[in-house]
Amino acid sequence: MNDATRERGQGALDAGEQEACAPETPFEGEPGSVRATILAAFRRVAVAQDRTLATLSDGLTLLESGLDSLCFAIIVAILEDELGFDPFSLSEDVYFPVTVGDFIRFYENATP
Repeated sequence: MNDATRERGQGALDAGEQEACAPETPFEGEPGSVRATILAAFRRVAVAQDRTLATLSDGLTLLESGLDSLCFAIIVAILEDELGFDPFSLSEDVYFPVTVGDFIRFYENATP
């Protein structure tokens, strides 16, 4: 332990050290998060509808995901049950997400 660490308290990290040690947020999100719930719904619906799901990423367009409009309707219904809200019904503006990341952010930003 060096003198600077001793002055801050044993084991304390300065802001730069904390940032360097902070885990990167994985694409999947924390278990139970809106992101993780949405991605799990995408996968479940793809299997149930016998669709080949592309590798999911924030930049992947929904049109290239391997899911069709029926799949997305099912996903929205599942998410309303699991999350307790439907941002498409809550929003007064007409908005259609283009990418997986847009879809996730739309739900995250609408969380009541």
